[in-house]
Amino acid sequence: MAETAAWTRKDLLGLEDLSRQEIELILSTAESFKEVSTREIKKVPALRGKTVVNLFYEPSTRTRVSFEVAAKRLSADVINIATETSSVRKGETLIDTGRNIEALKVDIVVVRHNYSGAGIMLARHLKASVVNAGDGWHEHPTQALLDIFTLKEKLGKIAGLKVSIVGDIAHSRVARSNIWGLTKLGAKVTVCAPPMLIPPAIEQTGVSVTHDIGAALKGADAVNVLRMQFERDDSLAFPRQLEYFKSFGITRERLEKAKKDIVVMHPGPINRGIEMSSEVADGANSVILEQVTNGIAVRMAALFLVAQANEAINGKAAD
Repeated sequence: MAETAAWTRKDLLGLEDLSRQEIELILSTAESFKEVSTREIKKVPALRGKTVVNLFYEPSTRTRVSFEVAAKRLSADVINIATETSSVRKGETLIDTGRNIEALKVDIVVVRHNYSGAGIMLARHLKASVVNAGDGWHEHPTQALLDIFTLKEKLGKIAGLKVSIVGDIAHSRVARSNIWGLTKLGAKVTVCAPPMLIPPAIEQTGVSVTHDIGAALKGADAVNVLRMQFERDDSLAFPRQLEYFKSFGITRERLEKAKKDIVVMHPGPINRGIEMSSEVADGANSVILEQVTNGIAVRMAALFLVAQANEAINGKAAD
């Protein structure tokens, strides 16, 4: 009999601390919510009466809109706060902002922040649920979950798959969350980048390392290509754009030497002609837009599960 899981956490802050069963529960919950987006009336009452606040300290299009759509499809009320037009500009701290938002009786705060650990810190100070929408270089759990969900949908399983993650591993919260999630579900993960973009001791997370793009693609079932974060270029050792594309860019010619049905992923936004060519980004192997679509179902699952768990926690506290 398959091992069952129950979600008891009021927050979703990363995949490092989650068990395999908890990750599978989010994926199976997302599977049940995906159908909602195909209905004529794309809405279910699961979070009716709840309020979700999207508190974003970093620019975002995909993630913020995806969380907003997900919350609205669960019938929640949604408030979006862009910190550049908020009291944060007057020096208000993250904790004070969070406490003031909570005083408005909101139920879930979705936070994106440029500092690693910001979501964890906020969750410790709030009774409302906190969902990490990306914190510094630490984690981006819902992006990894939607990547894994899409892979499972395309290939039918995760255990035993060979997945290569190519690009700026050192600065990538997406890479970290993907590594935690994929390895816990039994995938074999290889990371590929120039040496200066590979974090020290990353092998200790259970991944293999290569600096050869041909080796990374050979035999891989999927390649997840990461955005090059040139804005973090504080070193003369950082590869130039054309130099990077020549050595690590995903091109049609390189894909022709890989498995015919290799799945090509990217969390967006894509730097076309740097991380991959347009013919690859828009080609038959690409599932990039499917990742965006699946993000809604995964985020619906995340919001639903943390809200449900928090209700149970507060119910017990009231007893």
